[in-house]
Amino acid sequence: MGMILSWIAFPLGFVMKWCYSLFSDYGLAILLFTLISKIIILPVGIWVHKNAIKIVEIQPAINRLKAKFYGDKERIGEEQAKLFKKKKYNPFASILPLAIQIILLLGVVQVIYNPLQYIVGADPAVISQLQERCAEVDPSANLEDNSIQIKTINAIKSNPEAFMDIAKTEQGKATIAKASELKLDILGFDLTATPSVKLGSDFSAYWYMLLCPIIAGFSSWLLCFIQNKINVLQAEQGKINKWSTMTVSVGLSLFLGFFVPAGIALYWIASNVIAILQLLLLNQIIPPKKYVDYEELEASRAELRAIEALEVKEKKNPFKRDENAKREKADYKRFFSIEGKHLVFYSEKSGFYKYFENIIDSLLKNTSLTIHYVTNDPKDAIFEKAKENERIQAYYIGPRKIITFMMKMDADIVVMTTPDLETFHIKRSYVKKDVEYIYTFHGPASTNMVVREGAYDHFDTIFCVGPHQIEEIRETEKMYNLPEKTLVPVGFGVIENLIEMYEKMEKVKRDKKQILLAPSWQEDNILESCLDKMLEELLHKGNRVILRPHPEFVKRFPHKMEAIISKYEGADGEDFIIETDFSSNRTIWESDLLITDWSGIAYEYSYATKKPSLFINTPMKILNPNYDKYSRPATDITWRDEVGVSIDTDKLDTVSRVVDELLSNPDKYKAQITEALKRNIFNLGESGKAGAKYIYNQLVKKQKKDK
Repeated sequence: MGMILSWIAFPLGFVMKWCYSLFSDYGLAILLFTLISKIIILPVGIWVHKNAIKIVEIQPAINRLKAKFYGDKERIGEEQAKLFKKKKYNPFASILPLAIQIILLLGVVQVIYNPLQYIVGADPAVISQLQERCAEVDPSANLEDNSIQIKTINAIKSNPEAFMDIAKTEQGKATIAKASELKLDILGFDLTATPSVKLGSDFSAYWYMLLCPIIAGFSSWLLCFIQNKINVLQAEQGKINKWSTMTVSVGLSLFLGFFVPAGIALYWIASNVIAILQLLLLNQIIPPKKYVDYEELEASRAELRAIEALEVKEKKNPFKRDENAKREKADYKRFFSIEGKHLVFYSEKSGFYKYFENIIDSLLKNTSLTIHYVTNDPKDAIFEKAKENERIQAYYIGPRKIITFMMKMDADIVVMTTPDLETFHIKRSYVKKDVEYIYTFHGPASTNMVVREGAYDHFDTIFCVGPHQIEEIRETEKMYNLPEKTLVPVGFGVIENLIEMYEKMEKVKRDKKQILLAPSWQEDNILESCLDKMLEELLHKGNRVILRPHPEFVKRFPHKMEAIISKYEGADGEDFIIETDFSSNRTIWESDLLITDWSGIAYEYSYATKKPSLFINTPMKILNPNYDKYSRPATDITWRDEVGVSIDTDKLDTVSRVVDELLSNPDKYKAQITEALKRNIFNLGESGKAGAKYIYNQLVKKQKKDK
């Protein structure tokens, strides 16, 4: 190690000796040496700066790679390496300045600890003689100590008589003369002194030595602070990385300032100051904003955060967490151990089974197919159904694991009700390219307003609820030059089941009409924008009013809900109820009129009961900004007047009158809604058969093709 340090120190010592010869001042020599070293390695600094800009420039692409292949570290690594090669980015470039800085520091340490060798340029034999004599006259001197040459120079200056015999030779005399003339301080600071040693020997006399670690630490903090603000790469790092880097850097600086000679601390301080000036200069010459699209960077981060948000939240009970983890692992292994899986249904949570129910029931009744049902919900009701029917194989795969799970999908057909296939976290299979992905809808309304643009683009087949969806999807394909999907007129099993449930339900006759106020939970819903005016119109009118907030509103905004309950509960005696127990939906179906804003519950209610709904035109929830470019208006808007009446928020004073009109014309709206239901929904009562028939026929075709 000593040999390596000598090699490093030799050229640095030559430069330091030249610097000292210019000023005959050790402090100024160190400052000049630091500046020269920074100038020499400036090309490296420029290259690293450009490289840092390049990685931030391509960071949006990297973020989207991580989002696209989330959970598949091997694939992410491969794709990232390809991107680095394509963009000529060197991931190891940032290490080079640190390596150079460490090498320079080690060399400077050697030079400052050995001034006789590197500044005076004395003969090694003479240096050895002088060090041995120093050890004789100074009890604190140790020949093995790093600072022995510094102590030798101090001893020569304080006690020259002790070295008179060595001065008898020409080399000895010249060396002692040069050592005596060395100016090893700056502004009164002894650059050979080590603060920890001085303060330990006499704190009251040398308290000012504390300035070394304080200034060194501050210079490092200032450098980190400025780098975190304007360095193109460090400015984009997270707070943890920024603080950890700053902590290590400041800690190292405090150490250097306290436990090594002040000359080394001076070099470190000067190096930090020059680094700050260099960064400011490079940012002016090569401005990062010229190359980096920061809006695109933030957008890609948002996409990645959305994927990371799917990380399963750890529960407080560690035993329960372990139980689900083991269960997930076992189900993952079990799924892929089964060969010849033909049909898979994927659900995000238990409540989504209703969208598949009729199709699954028809498949179980009319075919011998096994249903492989994958859910993100460990409490999904499908597990109880699987116990009752061996042809239902249920698997729990959590929201994070589902990403890699779906990438490895090896079934023939996957049916799902999660949009944004391929454009969000769920990807098409990487191992089986001919998987047919079928999308079935959450609701009967439009395909182009309340979902993201392109939400259905990567599905092969769409099970359409009504003719409006076929028209909209075909228009989307023409508008964006997309390949035609298979559009199957299936219908909507949820509404069929609600109609059947309502027809079988015992009807209760009441003296008073029952009005259900059931807002959505989107921003600016009735509860947030116009509840006071609504209740002013509804209460004390001789009707029974039930306020049933959306479960998500209660969950997300408990304080708002508590304020509403506190203000209005019992406002009209027994004729006004705030219902926050969602275990039963009976009050929905028993009500004579439903009032909402943009909740899809209105269509389920009106189609099932043939009773009208009143819509309040609060601000619409629009996820596709181009929804109004379609030739056909969104059914989310047009259907409102088919099943009831809609009112703008500036006409809420007419609510009471409109309610009376709706309630006084039940036969009119029953006929109107019945006609709308037939016109808007395919295969009423037969949607399960329609979906099951398509799936079965496709599987038969695939089997024939495989043979």
